[in-house]
Amino acid sequence: MGKIYYVMGKSSSGKDTIYKCLRERHPEYRAVVPYTTRPIREGERDGEEYFFVTEDEMDRLKDSGKIIELRSYNTQCGVWNYFTVDDGQINTESYDYLMIGTLESYSALKKYFGEERIIPVYIEVEDGVRLERALKRERCQENPKYSEMCRRFLADEKDFSEENLRQAGIVDRFENDDLEMCLAEIERYMKV
Repeated sequence: MGKIYYVMGKSSSGKDTIYKCLRERHPEYRAVVPYTTRPIREGERDGEEYFFVTEDEMDRLKDSGKIIELRSYNTQCGVWNYFTVDDGQINTESYDYLMIGTLESYSALKKYFGEERIIPVYIEVEDGVRLERALKRERCQENPKYSEMCRRFLADEKDFSEENLRQAGIVDRFENDDLEMCLAEIERYMKV
């Protein structure tokens, strides 16, 4: 039986970097590309970080019953949707996977695939460090969206509250103040 190792954490916790490093180090784990209706960011490529789709395309997937889980965020730039689609990417009978997402999406996928198949990898970073990282990343954008950066930062406090983490069954946590040490700890956890 295959497993889905699900990397998650607050914005600017380094989860994207950790996910990419794990993918490079362990290509035997397959990736699952989520979908979004948000605009593509500088440096992103369609089909890599996300499948970037229109709202009409999302509605067609929803109408056909293909959407496993869907989250909508009313951002400073409009409503952005993020979702996972049952599009043939996941076959837990034969393969192990690495995925990345939110606590909400983790919980929905755990319900869909079963608790024994989804293994949480929760990344933590001190809030001041996260805020510095977020600001540095946003400054690199052609059109920085500082208000959206702040909204995400504050929303994460609620989304990843201790109560929500407990309800989702998150016990193990990985502190990302040293990338290599964090990766080594996660690899031991994954037994790779």
